[in-house]
Amino acid sequence: MDHNARMAKMTFASVYPHYVNKVEKKGRSKEELHQVIYWLTGFNEDKMNQLIRDNVTFEEFFQQATLHANAHLITGMICGYRIEDIENPLTQKVRFLDKLVDELAKGRKMEKILRTNN
Repeated sequence: MDHNARMAKMTFASVYPHYVNKVEKKGRSKEELHQVIYWLTGFNEDKMNQLIRDNVTFEEFFQQATLHANAHLITGMICGYRIEDIENPLTQKVRFLDKLVDELAKGRKMEKILRTNN
């Protein structure tokens, strides 16, 4: 199974606890993590909890998401890949989320993470 297919079949619920651990280990909060996820996906707390309960795959997760208009501003390297060069749309969306979680864990300011135009 190739990398893109593996990512499509991975469940959000299986990765979510790793996101929480990663940011909390670095002194950030679960609330901040949720703010980042909601910004990227358009979800709210109820919707995200439902998707976790339903054990949806990343493919289903992003099918239900409304990607933020500024998501294309998420660039740079993640896991050895340049995000803006990833051709598979789903893999790119998963990497967008990974990159936001990374930036949060690295202590970046929230307005920078959320790509707000100041």
